[in-house]
Amino acid sequence: MTEAPTTPLIEGVFSIDKKGKIGTGATAKRVEQTVLYYAKQVDEESVELQMLNPKNVPFGTPESIGKDDLLNDYTPKPELFKEVLANIRQVNKSLARGDKFRKRGESFTAEFEFTNALNLDEENVRANFGIGLCLLERDEEERAKEVFDRIINIESAFEDEHKHLFNEYGIALRKKKLGQQAVDYYKRALDLSDQDENLWFNLARAHFDTEDWAQCATAAAKCVELSPDHPEGKKVLAYLAKKELV
Repeated sequence: MTEAPTTPLIEGVFSIDKKGKIGTGATAKRVEQTVLYYAKQVDEESVELQMLNPKNVPFGTPESIGKDDLLNDYTPKPELFKEVLANIRQVNKSLARGDKFRKRGESFTAEFEFTNALNLDEENVRANFGIGLCLLERDEEERAKEVFDRIINIESAFEDEHKHLFNEYGIALRKKKLGQQAVDYYKRALDLSDQDENLWFNLARAHFDTEDWAQCATAAAKCVELSPDHPEGKKVLAYLAKKELV
């Protein structure tokens, strides 16, 4: 018995015209803008969309829409698809090389590769984390703080897929005695996910490093509230009580 041919999954570049308003009061006017998306079908009914930046690279957190919505409301742009794919491959190659050189301890070469990725995708999470880690390894604190300011404003930096980099970066901040940056970093993460007991524990550790005992106790207590058997959180609270620091 011959199986029926399967319908190929959709992957390509699509556009949609969006209306908006610029200006205020008497000077306000309505404008129409064409927005480009990279679309990739994930199952029979759903498609993930990512906006394209000015250099035609997908960026930001993907949004999910129905396959029928894509086909009905968006216009295919096949002439851009090859360019977008080539740009995605170039970014991924630079990231892979950057990761390889950083693991070897070749931080300058790694930074060069991560910068190549950022030239195409300035909000790329792996590239920003990679450069930040390279700079922290070389004790270039001022430049590291500039990268920190970028990372803390990229919402997708704190998503699960980047958790290993997120944790590594937080540890690096603490090891380099950048306590206030570590506090700001974990607070930003908690703005996005305040029910994660490990984030509260990491915040407690960062406050411990800056000797802000009251805030340390508050964060550790929240950690234990969310996870009553959290051993490290309980140890921090016990230590603070024993030393009469709170």
